Amino acid sequence: MEPIYPFEPVISETIPTEPHWRHEIKWDGTRILTYHHQHGTKLFNRKQNERTRHYPELLEVPSYCKASSVILDGEVIALAADGKPSFHEVMRRDLIQKLHRVPEMQRSVPITYMIFDVVYCDGEWVNSRPLSERLELLHGIITPNEHVQLVASHGDGASLFEVMRQQSMEGIVCKDLRSAYALGGKDDRWRKVKNYGDVMAAIGGFTLNGGFVNAVLLGQYDGEGKLWYIGHTGTGKLTKAEWRDLTGILTPMMTNSSPFANRPDRHKDAYWVTPKLTAKVQYSEWRWQEGRALRQPSIQSFVNVPPEQCRLPWT
Repeated sequence: MEPIYPFEPVISETIPTEPHWRHEIKWDGTRILTYHHQHGTKLFNRKQNERTRHYPELLEVPSYCKASSVILDGEVIALAADGKPSFHEVMRRDLIQKLHRVPEMQRSVPITYMIFDVVYCDGEWVNSRPLSERLELLHGIITPNEHVQLVASHGDGASLFEVMRQQSMEGIVCKDLRSAYALGGKDDRWRKVKNYGDVMAAIGGFTLNGGFVNAVLLGQYDGEGKLWYIGHTGTGKLTKAEWRDLTGILTPMMTNSSPFANRPDRHKDAYWVTPKLTAKVQYSEWRWQEGRALRQPSIQSFVNVPPEQCRLPWT
């Protein structure tokens, strides 16, 4: 079996309400497709990078799947100390380079495979069938166990999203039950509605590409007036012209030393500035209790707020 590129959802800000839609928790993990047939089992991520040796818990396919040959699609997740899925935790497994450490990591970072689709089953491609039929097939061949679960459906997408918002989880995925599985496709028959947070952050540095600012380093202050690095971003609602203008704004603020109390992960190629500029920043996750940086931060706008008022959550 040759690996495929999976069907992907598009980002949406609206939740469908029609009865032919299914709503699922958006699990904050890594997309993994399982390929099983008489010659063996292999695992690949959505970019077709092999992960067979990273997740040995999933290789005994007959223990949880009745099909003699199958391609399953799902998300591998790992839980943080608070019991919620953590992208950082699952990356500790997914990015292992020294594979002899996998048994050790199996104990310290247990994973669960959240299966939500079947693409191929018992010698037949089923991706052209509607999702409703594929789900019926999936529930008939999968027996959940300690490391394998079937993704549940929720009829009320708005209520599910509200729960995700209250729990500070990533969001939901809405799927049209009439949809085929388009190999390598991406369209609005599957939609992801993300739960974003936002913060005010002071800009304490920047990086350049071609002589222009391409990313800024973000920070917030503690109760003692120290600026702590919380992440960097080169995306958002700024136009190319605005990024160029930002170069002229930040250059006069340059200083020789870092304004941050901690070391930014982009410190090697950064130019430091005296914090005078404040931005409203959107993000998908921030596990500040674990000392993590903002995940997927993006600038929404610059705001007329004194940098000193950008305060860390625990102050």
